[in-house]
Amino acid sequence: MRHTGIPFILLSLAVAVSCTGHRETRLLNEHSASRTGPSMAQRFKIEKKDSCTILTITEPWQGAKGISQVFYLVKRGTKFMPESEASGLIYVPVRKIICMSSTHIAMISALGEEQSICGISGTNYIYDPKIRSRADSALIAEIGYDSGINRELILSINPDLIMMYGIGSESSGYVSKITDLGIKVMYDADYLETDPLAKAEWIKVFGALYCKEEMAGMIYDEEATEYNYVKSIISEKARKKSSVLLGLPYRDTWFISPGNSYISTLIRDAGGDYLWKDTESAYSMPYSFESVFMKSLNADYWLNVGTINTKSEISSFDARLEKFSAFLSGNIYNNTSRISSGGGNDYWESGTLNPHIILKDIASILHPGIFGDYELVYYKKIE
Repeated sequence: MRHTGIPFILLSLAVAVSCTGHRETRLLNEHSASRTGPSMAQRFKIEKKDSCTILTITEPWQGAKGISQVFYLVKRGTKFMPESEASGLIYVPVRKIICMSSTHIAMISALGEEQSICGISGTNYIYDPKIRSRADSALIAEIGYDSGINRELILSINPDLIMMYGIGSESSGYVSKITDLGIKVMYDADYLETDPLAKAEWIKVFGALYCKEEMAGMIYDEEATEYNYVKSIISEKARKKSSVLLGLPYRDTWFISPGNSYISTLIRDAGGDYLWKDTESAYSMPYSFESVFMKSLNADYWLNVGTINTKSEISSFDARLEKFSAFLSGNIYNNTSRISSGGGNDYWESGTLNPHIILKDIASILHPGIFGDYELVYYKKIE
């Protein structure tokens, strides 16, 4: 990579912490410019001012319309902020943070700030071994879930910020109970971004919170360069657009990811033909088992099959699924190659910052041999 001095060292350390060790090394100027251009993210905006940084989070949960959070990030030791805006004031760099999602962990670790994590919702589901070790040593507290959040524990921790994962307006009830304690709550809406790079770009939010904007920008720029490079190879070498089915039914309903979703974008960029690519929705779409069965019977590949680890589990789940062409040909792959002992899936952790690796995985599945003897990282074959 074309980096020199301290910035390169910092970037290398960040990548070593957050990535899987499979990031390729090559000169940036051989393939693209060193900067990635306009922002991809749709759910946040960062404005630099002389006295502070203004961070705006827009429509931070599914179904949110016209809702925004505005924060004024002021460097510690600075005394500036109109009294009327004090509720959105956060002194940075953040020293203590509570995370409600493992994606937050990956981004904080990438910036080398994992020591600031003092509480997590669902410590059993952490994949990162170092963060799990800190939790096992009681250096990171388990603060509970949703309405069961331990407010007394949170109050005793007294964090600078709780990074919230909101799935809908129903979360507002217990969130208000936290804000009533005088603790700042920010919604991380990275999961609502429909583009893999837009999701990865949320590291810039954490960069602003830790006064490491330049480092966060470098990490993102490198990832964007990697992703676009892998995408260009696929575009050049892929010969066939194999059809792709996703997921499993729940009882008699199959919840389908729409064509404007994160995973649909990955399949498209990997040179695949997602069966529901022409649909558009802000939510997973419920279909009857029968309608999905008829449309998917001859799909070439079947990906992301929940917690399934063997074909026999699929058979016991519903014997009708054995008739799928992908089942008969053995073209079933799941994104569960990296699972912790407690069930944490690194696909949703470090994978957030490494969509180029996920893209390479999917492309290697759909186009065997396109990357030579490449070994899958986040995916594995179901046999």
